[in-house]
Amino acid sequence: MDPATTAADALIVARLRAAGCVFAEDEASLLISTARTPEELAVMVDRRVAGLPLEQVLGWAEFCGLRIAVDPGVFVPRRRTEFLVRQAAAVLARGDDPPRPLRAGIARRDDPPRPLRAGIARRDDPPRPPRAGASTGDIVVDLCCGAGAIGAALAAGVGQLEVHAVDIDPAAARCARRNLESSGGRVYEGDLFDPLPPALRGRVGVIVANVPYVPSDEVRLLPAEARAHEPLVALDGGPDGLDVLRRVAAGAPDWLAPGGHLLIETSERQVMPAIAAFEANGLAVRVESSDDLYATVVIGTSVDPGDS
Repeated sequence: MDPATTAADALIVARLRAAGCVFAEDEASLLISTARTPEELAVMVDRRVAGLPLEQVLGWAEFCGLRIAVDPGVFVPRRRTEFLVRQAAAVLARGDDPPRPLRAGIARRDDPPRPLRAGIARRDDPPRPPRAGASTGDIVVDLCCGAGAIGAALAAGVGQLEVHAVDIDPAAARCARRNLESSGGRVYEGDLFDPLPPALRGRVGVIVANVPYVPSDEVRLLPAEARAHEPLVALDGGPDGLDVLRRVAAGAPDWLAPGGHLLIETSERQVMPAIAAFEANGLAVRVESSDDLYATVVIGTSVDPGDS
């Protein structure tokens, strides 16, 4: 190994550690392997030391075994949200048929690890159009989609789906288009259900939403890199953190097919008011949680008139 290279790498680790990066060695390795030139590496290290989220510096985040493109200023997908993907994948796999095993890549803990796929934002594959005549069980809506990580992971892990993703932040919508184009996903800029095609009403099998759920007066307690470099609209959930969740729960029944499902990530302490919001809109509710990922998902099911 070139001693000069080793010394340069050690200097990067030292700078990252001094800036407060807990996993400085790992971050240095990612930055070094991602940079194409020494000049680009220097800029990337400077940006990370200045406090930008590592994923925004790299230009991608690892999520469910995929590399999801993440642009500056876009909400970074969290590891705990992989649990939301797993729950949505399980619902989609069941449908009206016997359960199907998840395809590799939905981050099941009983599967051996696999290398990250780098193809989510690739331009070298032709877009795959949604399946003609898709059944309602195959239609997924990803609200507050951010970079489109959830929709991309479901499309990659479950199979051919008709994915519609929405975000109110223009930068997020642009980024989501890059991540969903290869699977034929459609991305809309706007407020929750507003920009969706009216033809989807009553036909959606699964709605997933990683809504903002940090109470307004607790946003200041978030890590500085989130407060300063991720959009407030993706973090601030209102006085009790549930403003957007309530709006999604209120609108979902109009869009879900009979027996369709709404899945929303929230915090453990917000479970009871979240359940109340789901039930107030006629949804049958269950809650799933993961101690490993410190994740909680509330799942609501629309009532099938045939079951009443």
